[in-house]
Amino acid sequence: MATEESSVTAYAPVDAWRTAVFFDGGCPMCRREIAHYQRLDSAGRIRWLDIHREPDVVAEVGVSWEAAMQRLHVRSGTGELHTGVPAFVAIWRELPRYRWLARLVAAVPGLIPLLDFAYGRFARWRWRRRCRDGVCGV
Repeated sequence: MATEESSVTAYAPVDAWRTAVFFDGGCPMCRREIAHYQRLDSAGRIRWLDIHREPDVVAEVGVSWEAAMQRLHVRSGTGELHTGVPAFVAIWRELPRYRWLARLVAAVPGLIPLLDFAYGRFARWRWRRRCRDGVCGV
């Protein structure tokens, strides 16, 4: 598994005003969480990209399909690429009922790295489980 840090990398924005979320639509748990966020995105501020159905879409931000399947990736409207918990924070900043959580998580020193460590362990478990389902060999 790629061990990406909770990083922010600048890429040229494809859709300059919208955040893009790259998610595993083949994962039932991921689909439920993303569906929840989509219901809250009534303003259409986020571009939701199912990399399970459209694996080539992550190439637009310079991320391999395997890396994107292993950790949540979000490209902000300014072109910054976020992975892991910073990706969730980028999503939350766009959603009315989650903006407070984004501010809180970002304001507490050391909280994002701690949460990202826990998320990394969960993401590895989820990826191994998806591999057992035969997704890794796609």
